[in-house]
Amino acid sequence: MLPIAVVLSGCGRGDGSEIHESVSCLVHLSRLSVPYRCFAPDKPQSDVINHATGQPQPESRNVMVESARISRGEISPLKSLDPTTFSAVIFPGGFGAAKNLSSFARDGQNCSVDPDVQRTIKGFRSLKKPIGLCCIAPVLAAKVLGTTAGGSGCRLTIGTDEQTSTAIKAMGATNVPTPATDAVVDEANQIVSTPAYMCDASIHEVYTGIGKMIDAVVALARRV
Repeated sequence: MLPIAVVLSGCGRGDGSEIHESVSCLVHLSRLSVPYRCFAPDKPQSDVINHATGQPQPESRNVMVESARISRGEISPLKSLDPTTFSAVIFPGGFGAAKNLSSFARDGQNCSVDPDVQRTIKGFRSLKKPIGLCCIAPVLAAKVLGTTAGGSGCRLTIGTDEQTSTAIKAMGATNVPTPATDAVVDEANQIVSTPAYMCDASIHEVYTGIGKMIDAVVALARRV
């Protein structure tokens, strides 16, 4: 099969990709002997957070440069991602998905989505190739593929968080409450999601749920 693309949004839960989730995605792809390539937007982060204090810092960082910390330097700008050359795409969570890949952290259901993220999601959906999302990242698919965006809506999970579930519903998608150890498969839209740290979960529970997400994404990809 073709490689799977992994879209990162920085490095660290407060202003980028959640590191536990991102590494879990890569480990489970490696476990299945599936090749992958990491991508990220080549642009400034929305903000920079001191992860020791949780406080904003008066500095600027680049999303792709920070994401390269997780990918061990092997990364490409998201604008170069061609869905025809990959089997599927994975979006780990972390506030970067809600700050750098979209404006959901600030604007909720009225958020905008980064143009290259929109193009990527629509591109894989049009080719009927699977899209995997975890933690807060499912809001990206809800916004891009929801009925309010001219799509057919989709079934996904962000766990039991009521505020985010309400926003997802307003965007035309449906949240399926799910524990961190499980994943939801929407075969009609080729979307697989798991709530990860949207739940009050331990690292091994997040790892287990992401494993189920990756297993389902790879199984769908092998049917294409």
